[in-house]
Amino acid sequence: MWRAVLTAALVGAIGLLPWLSRTDPALTVLKARSADRDPTPETLHAIRAELGLDDGPWVLLGRWLGGLLHADAGSSWVSGAPVLPGVVQALGVSLLLMCGALVVAGGTTAAVCAPTLRLGARGRLGARRPGGTVTAVLASLPEFLVASVLASVIAVQLGWLPALGWYGPQWMVLPSLALGLPAGAVLGRMLDDLLPGAFAEPWARAAAARGIPPRSLARQAVRRCVPGLLPNLGLFVIGLTGGSVAVEQIFDIPGLGRLTLHAALAQDLPALQSGTLALVLLAAAAGLLARAAARLLIGPALRDGALQSLHRPRPPAPRTLPLLYGGLLAAVIGAGLPRDPLALDTLARLRAPSAEHPFGTDALGRDVLARISHGAVTTLGTALVVSAAALVAGLLLGLLPRVSGPLADTLSAVPPVLAGLLVTGIAGSGPWTPALAVAVVAWSPLAAHTSSLLRQERATTHLAATRALGAGRWYLLRHELLPAVVPPVTRHALLRLPGVALSLAALGFLGLGAQPPSPEWGLLLAENQPYAERAPWSVLFPAAVLALLGALAVTAAGGVRLPRRRTRPADPAPPPVEHSVPAPRRHPDRPDALLTPVSASQTDER
Repeated sequence: MWRAVLTAALVGAIGLLPWLSRTDPALTVLKARSADRDPTPETLHAIRAELGLDDGPWVLLGRWLGGLLHADAGSSWVSGAPVLPGVVQALGVSLLLMCGALVVAGGTTAAVCAPTLRLGARGRLGARRPGGTVTAVLASLPEFLVASVLASVIAVQLGWLPALGWYGPQWMVLPSLALGLPAGAVLGRMLDDLLPGAFAEPWARAAAARGIPPRSLARQAVRRCVPGLLPNLGLFVIGLTGGSVAVEQIFDIPGLGRLTLHAALAQDLPALQSGTLALVLLAAAAGLLARAAARLLIGPALRDGALQSLHRPRPPAPRTLPLLYGGLLAAVIGAGLPRDPLALDTLARLRAPSAEHPFGTDALGRDVLARISHGAVTTLGTALVVSAAALVAGLLLGLLPRVSGPLADTLSAVPPVLAGLLVTGIAGSGPWTPALAVAVVAWSPLAAHTSSLLRQERATTHLAATRALGAGRWYLLRHELLPAVVPPVTRHALLRLPGVALSLAALGFLGLGAQPPSPEWGLLLAENQPYAERAPWSVLFPAAVLALLGALAVTAAGGVRLPRRRTRPADPAPPPVEHSVPAPRRHPDRPDALLTPVSASQTDER
C-alpha cells in the first residue's frame, strides 16, 4: 500500500511538472516541434486546444491513467506517435545495456576483491590491506568522462569498436564498460569491507582446519556476504537503467533514460509519465527480487538467530596514504586560489601546461588550475554537506525498513536529471537547487545498506544472548546494533562523496543551479570535453583532481571506527576462600589413576 501511494504521488508530481515549472507548456511543446516557428497567440491557442491543456493537469492525468487500463499511454505531444511502443522498445534497449554493464561490474568487483579472497581463503588475511587507490580512481571517475575517453581512443583513434548507434553486440561493449567500471568499483569496495568478517567466523576456521580447498572457502565467504549487498545491487540495477542518460547521449543509444530526459526537457507529458512509470515498476521488481534472493540465501539463519556479526573491531588503518592524498589535494587547491578563474586571454587559448599555467588553459584562455581550485571551494563544501545529510537520513530511515524500503526503491527509479527538474519546479532555480535535488536521492543507497546490515545483526547469536540477559531495546540499539552498522555505512558514504560532488556540478551545468562561467568541476569537464583530443590536459587535470578526491575518500574510509566505550574499573576481587581438599587416593582397578573427592557444594553447582 505504501509503495502504491508513493508511485501515485511520483506520477502525479510528474503530471504537474509543466505547471510547476512556471512556463507555458504550449510554448515548450512548440519549441520542441519547430524551433523556428514564431510563438504567436493563435499558434499557442491551437496547441492548447489540441492537447487539452486548458482542462488542467488533473484532467490530463485522469485521461492518461484511464488509457493505461486499456494499454494505451496516449500519444506524444511532440511527434504525435503512440507512446507505449516507444517506451517498451527503449526499456528493452536499457535492459540489454544494463545486463552488459552488470557483467562488467561483476568482473570489476571480482578483480577488486581478489587479493582479500586469496589471503582470506589461505588464512593469511591479518590486518586490512592499505590499498584501494585504483578502486578509488575507478569509483570517482564520471561515467560520461569514461565514455568519452573510450569513444575517442578505442572507437575513433584505434578503430577497434563502433562508437555511435545501437545495431548489434559490438555496439554494447563500450557503453557497458563506461557504466560497469565505476559501479563495479563501488560494489567491490563494499564487498571487500565485509569479507574479513566472513573469514573470521567459526565455520570458515573449521573449514580451513579440515582442509577445504581455498577456492571453495572463498566461494562460500562471498555467498555469506552477498545478502548484505543485494539491496544496493538492486539500486545499481535501477541506476544503470534510468540513470545512464549521459552514456546514452554520448553513444547515441535509444534507451529509457535518454527518452525520459528528452521528454522532460520538451515537457512531453505522456512520454515522461510513461517512462517514469516503467522505471518505478522496474525498481519495485528489482527490490522484490533482491529481498527474495536475500531470504533464499540466509532466510533460515535470520529466522533462527544463528548468524555471526560480520563487523568486528578493525585494526588501526595506516595514515600514510590519506595524509599523502590530502596533502596533494590541499596543495593543488592552495596553488590555484591566488589566481583569477575568470580572467580571459584569447591569445592563450588551449595552451599546454607551462610555468605560467601549470595545468594549461581552456578554450577561452582561462587558467585551468585557478578554475579547479576555486571550484573546489564550492563543490567540495556543498558535497560534504550533502553527504553528511544523506548519511544521517540514511541511518535514521534505515532503522525503519518498512517505511524506507519502498521509498528508496521509488526514489532510486528517478534519474538525477528528472529529480533536479522536479525540485526546480517546486523550489525554483538557485545555487542550492542542485544540492537539494541530489540530497533527495543520495540517502537511498545508505538507507538500503543500513536496513540490510541491521536485519543481519538482529539475527546474530551474541545479540540473542544479550537479549536473554535482560537487555532492553535502547541498550541493544546503542551498544550492539549501531556500533556494528554505523562504521560500514559511513565508509559507504565516503566512497560516494566524489559521485555526489560530480552530480552537483552536472546539475549545475544543465542550468539547474550555478551558471557558466562558474568554476565548478562538472562544468570544467563538460566544457572542455569537446577539446579532449586537441588539448587533453583540459580534461585530464580536472579528472585527476576528482580521482585524487576519490582516493582520499576511500583511504580515509578505511580508518572509520567508533570510539571505544569507557568501562568502569572492575571491583577488587574478593579474597580467595581456602577449602580443605582431601588427599587424592588411588583407583582400585587402575593404580596409575587418581580420584579427587568432590565436595557437596561442587556437586550442587554441577
